[in-house]
Parts: sequence; C-alpha cells; structure tokens
Amino acid sequence: MANTTIGMGVALIVLGIVGFVLTGSQHPTALIPAGVGLLLVVLGIVARNPRARMHAMHGAALIGLLGFAGSVGGIAGLAKMMAGQAVQRPEAAVARSIMSVLCLAFVGLTVRSFISARIARRKSQADGGS
Repeated sequence: MANTTIGMGVALIVLGIVGFVLTGSQHPTALIPAGVGLLLVVLGIVARNPRARMHAMHGAALIGLLGFAGSVGGIAGLAKMMAGQAVQRPEAAVARSIMSVLCLAFVGLTVRSFISARIARRKSQADGGS
C-alpha cells in the first residue's frame, strides 16, 4: 500500500502542477492538489518502514479523506458545465472533480487494505501465531 500511496501522491502533484500551468500560473490555489500529493508521497515513503507503516497509512487515509472533503464541491461545478451552464472557474471545477475522485478512490483502497490486514492478523492469532 506504500507504493499505491506514493503513486496517488505523484498523480495529485501532476494534477496540481498542470492545473497551475493551465491557469496561466496566476492562481496558487491550483497547487492545492500538489500539496496534498506531497503529503501522500512523504507518508508513503514513511510507510515503507514496517514499524511506522500503520501510523503512516492511517495518516495517509486521513489526508485522502480531507482531500476528498475539500474538493468534492467541484463535482457540482462539473455537473453544471456538463449541463451547458456557465461556471465561474471551469478549470478549477475540473481539477477539483479529478482530485475528489482520486482521493475517494485512495480512501477506498486504504480502507480495504486496513480490513485485509485486520483479517490476516486475526487469522494469524487464531492459528497460534503471535
């Protein structure tokens, strides 16, 4: 899961940089996905250490959840655009929508991973392992 976290972080960094460049490099808020992505990359690197993995991955899941919560509003703007209505910042609506989908997918993957780890730990304990 550490590599998935790093990969998701890199995808968000690319999204932030592309969004910043496409807006004429005038809107620093377009770099928000890159900031979230940077945090995920760092946590993914930390998660490669088995002793820090659990805490790093829980932190990454929290960052993903916050990223989703902060960007999910972009989906409404994207829906308006798809319905032919004008929105104030169409690039922002698209970038926020992409970020929300990426973050939601990441949170889903981390939750699935947590459940699998818990099941494996219980099975190991039931089989007599420590």
